[in-house]
Amino acid sequence: MGCSCCSTRCWLITGSVAGAVACLLGVILIPVGNTVIEDTVKKEAVLEEGTTAYENWISAGAPVYRQFWLFDVQNPEEVLANGSIPQLQQRGPYTYRTRYIPKQNITFSENHTVSFMLPAEAVFEPSQSQGLEEDEVTSLNLAVAGVYNLIDHAWANMFIEGSKSSLFQRRTVREMLWGYTDPMLKQTLGVFHPYNNTYDGPYGVFTGKDDITRVSMIDTWQNQPTVPYWNDPYCNMINGTDGSSFPPFLDKKKALYFFSSDICRSVSADYEGSVDLKGITVYRYMLPEQTFASPLVNPDNKCYCTNYEATKNCTMAGVLDIKTCKGSPVFISLPHFLHGSPDLLDTVHGLNPNPEEHSTYLDVEPITGFTLGFAKRLQINMMYGPSKEIKILNKVKENTMFPIVWLNESAVLDDQTADRIKSELFARMETLEVVQISLIVIGAVVFVLCLIGICIQERRRRKIIA
Repeated sequence: MGCSCCSTRCWLITGSVAGAVACLLGVILIPVGNTVIEDTVKKEAVLEEGTTAYENWISAGAPVYRQFWLFDVQNPEEVLANGSIPQLQQRGPYTYRTRYIPKQNITFSENHTVSFMLPAEAVFEPSQSQGLEEDEVTSLNLAVAGVYNLIDHAWANMFIEGSKSSLFQRRTVREMLWGYTDPMLKQTLGVFHPYNNTYDGPYGVFTGKDDITRVSMIDTWQNQPTVPYWNDPYCNMINGTDGSSFPPFLDKKKALYFFSSDICRSVSADYEGSVDLKGITVYRYMLPEQTFASPLVNPDNKCYCTNYEATKNCTMAGVLDIKTCKGSPVFISLPHFLHGSPDLLDTVHGLNPNPEEHSTYLDVEPITGFTLGFAKRLQINMMYGPSKEIKILNKVKENTMFPIVWLNESAVLDDQTADRIKSELFARMETLEVVQISLIVIGAVVFVLCLIGICIQERRRRKIIA
């Protein structure tokens, strides 16, 4: 009997020790596991052949679509005859698939950077559109708005009358977007002309091989470390990435910075909240309201104010003059002048700014830094106003920032990529987490049960002695 009790007691003590060791091992694995995960992510986030980041980066990735909404003028005759406020009706979306061609001219350099070109192509997607490319709209005459802003008005009037042009024109969606032969300038004009068979870049970005905190950060664009458009060192800086990915291990308290060649400047995005995207938790970052704010509200925007007439001496919020960048008198804003000055909505009617529909956002996986979804929303505008010399503008009463088209360029993570990310990265993390929890739980249970057994046996022993 004594040998049996001794044997049982030995087994219980051994079990309690084993349980404690298993529990302790599970606790120890937490920091060890985190280190393993961190090392794995850092390795896979480097832009070099064989890594998960490179495979995602080099491919065309998830389908990217550009949706266009054009503004159709309902009262063109009244605007010209009486100086009436343009009444606009939104038409669209007209949807095109873009960025379906992988990066080209990929070249690695010894300074841990890689350069590439982004091909631009657009293919119409009728099934995702509310109309056809042949639909006609009454819109602003791009040539007339151009000469109004660029040359002496007496000369402009001579060109306009000689070609019998007017402030508005009737064009198809395809013509407005991609180009038509203008009768006054005798050249091809279009909001996005030229586009197909063109390239953005070259970009030079850091691979992260020597410093993972700089992976995907832009080193150069068009072979230069800064842009030459804003006549100011601060505004000319190229900050952050191109938006397709960011360095891993995001801190939601810190803004993300990215450069957009569409608006010729860098912008920031702030953490808005967490979103579930096909079973993956992502951080949603959104452009803050002060992105296009007046310099009175955001002094950092002072050097982006280059047109004092259009912005009323830099007091107007919501528009960015990109003439120095694109060569045409074009203004960028958020759709429907979201976050813009009220004056912008007083000179055209029919706009309804809505943050849910018109804001720009990025959905970024916080561990890897991969952008898994985004929506970039911008509006293209041109300005016209009163003129004594240009006869068709004699009745116009005030400067008008006229919206021509707004776009939503977006992509959402596809199922195949989501499954690959979950299997290659998160499956390992989940397995390690299960092992950690199992060791802690099983070890703790065994430890407690063995302690209870030892206590019970000790109580029985005392009774026998008594």
